[in-house]
Amino acid sequence: MSERRITVEIDGGVADVHLNRGDKMNAMDGRMFAALVETADELACNNAVRAVVLSGNGPSFCAGLDFSGFQAMAGGVGGDESDSTGNIGRVEKEREHVTHHAQQAVWGWHQLPMPVIAAVHGVAFGAGCQLAVGADIRFVTPDVRMSVLEIRWGISPDMTITSLLPSLIGADRTKEMIWTGREVNGPEAVEIGLATHMTDDPLDGAMELAKLIATKSPHAIRAGKRLVNSVAPEDYNAQFERERNEIGSLIGTPNQVESVGAFFEKRPPDYTDPE
Repeated sequence: MSERRITVEIDGGVADVHLNRGDKMNAMDGRMFAALVETADELACNNAVRAVVLSGNGPSFCAGLDFSGFQAMAGGVGGDESDSTGNIGRVEKEREHVTHHAQQAVWGWHQLPMPVIAAVHGVAFGAGCQLAVGADIRFVTPDVRMSVLEIRWGISPDMTITSLLPSLIGADRTKEMIWTGREVNGPEAVEIGLATHMTDDPLDGAMELAKLIATKSPHAIRAGKRLVNSVAPEDYNAQFERERNEIGSLIGTPNQVESVGAFFEKRPPDYTDPE
């Protein structure tokens, strides 16, 4: 399973899934993206699983994209060519909703037929925040730090969060988070709807809820998820394509390069105006 980037233990109908790159704060490299897609696909076919708990080993849930592979990622997003980050820009047209690999790393969890509960601690930045939003329910610590951080790098989010987050926190707060990259802690996350529950031990809380769900009729549980998810009228294929196109149009442009350079050089950015 992509060099154990993810571990899975199933007991009593509950799949205990851990991002397993704790020494890197579970930052997403190509193998992590591949593991997320593969694991979601495998769980989707396992009818014995009644609930899923998704968490991260080490000090954080997920720090976002592993920027040691940023240049390779830039060459892959928006296209089909192979790259060292595991083809995260490869579009998978055979799925029900057309996604590229990075989008499917989140959407696959949202689409699972059984409930997915995220236990979030430390930081959930960028891709990590998007992954947490892909879950059905989120438990967070009071000191959690969540941020849609892509603006720091001069890019737009492209892992399905623009379809999922507005229904949780509203269009206005979604735009604010995307535009500013500001961090949200546990109390605010619960207040605005970004998180469901706040607790000192989110994994324990998530497991307790998952075990309770696992005692209920799996057919009724899955039916409930289908009904709630079907309320959204969004044309997902069109929105996912817009995400891919927008980030593709930004990668490598002068202002995007300036965003990255200014951050690492610890100076104010000097942007050019749109034409």
